[in-house]
Amino acid sequence: MNVISVRVPKELKRMMKEIDINWSEEIRKFIEKRIREYRKLRALEEIDSMLSDIPEVKAGTAKSYVRDDRDSN
Repeated sequence: MNVISVRVPKELKRMMKEIDINWSEEIRKFIEKRIREYRKLRALEEIDSMLSDIPEVKAGTAKSYVRDDRDSN
């Protein structure tokens, strides 16, 4: 594993010591969660970009294609 460090004010450090929490694990989980959220957002932006290149289809288009196909037989 790699090590990162974070600077916090003395008062915050004091308050952290008062609480029985594994801060390393909490911070690690928070970072992992933020990365997942960021990746999802990026994926949605890419999908949105891809979809913007597709011409808009009017509502009922598929229905009319099916009807045309049925009527042609």
